[in-house]
Amino acid sequence: MAKLDLDSLDLAALLCSRVCHDVISPVGAIVNGLEVMEDENDPGMKDFALDLIRKSARQASARLQFARIAFGAAGSAGAAIDTGDAEQVAKAFFHDDKTRLVWNAQRQLLPKNRVKLLLNLLVMAAQGIPRGGEIIVTIEGDETASHFSIAATGKNARIPPHAQALLDGEPEGEGVDAHGIQFYYTGLVARASSMQVKLDLEGEAFTVHADPV
Repeated sequence: MAKLDLDSLDLAALLCSRVCHDVISPVGAIVNGLEVMEDENDPGMKDFALDLIRKSARQASARLQFARIAFGAAGSAGAAIDTGDAEQVAKAFFHDDKTRLVWNAQRQLLPKNRVKLLLNLLVMAAQGIPRGGEIIVTIEGDETASHFSIAATGKNARIPPHAQALLDGEPEGEGVDAHGIQFYYTGLVARASSMQVKLDLEGEAFTVHADPV
């Protein structure tokens, strides 16, 4: 099957929509909290609103910091990124009662695109356990040859529809929509990193593997 070559403007638009989707909810909650602070005289409601604002501001910041590395141009061209920084933004991104993130990797410098790939694989893994659960990240190798394994375990674990085909750059109908852009973009980053991504499902365990090609 022919590889899909998505127009650069469409790719940019879909990625912007993807990032906005993550940020709009906590930002909206901040706005709601501020409206309560302005309109309410009840001290209890004001305390509730202030707590909502604090929590939502932290969440919005965490999601933006994650997106800066996963989708943005963090660092100069050809730069390496510390996997310790990736671990920090990933744990902040998944800091909730729904998903537990376990990071099994020594701190090291890896090429920027490989770290971008790793973070995008995390997002994919989370989509495979819609009810939450546990995600275990394992990094093996070094800057010359990296191996990533992300195991997501949870109730009703699944491989998202068309995920492998989109990772491989194969057409899904006539193009890629907002639901498929995560997988398509991850495939682009994988190929830029000279790595191949494979998905596996066994019982309630959805595993993502990325290996050098």
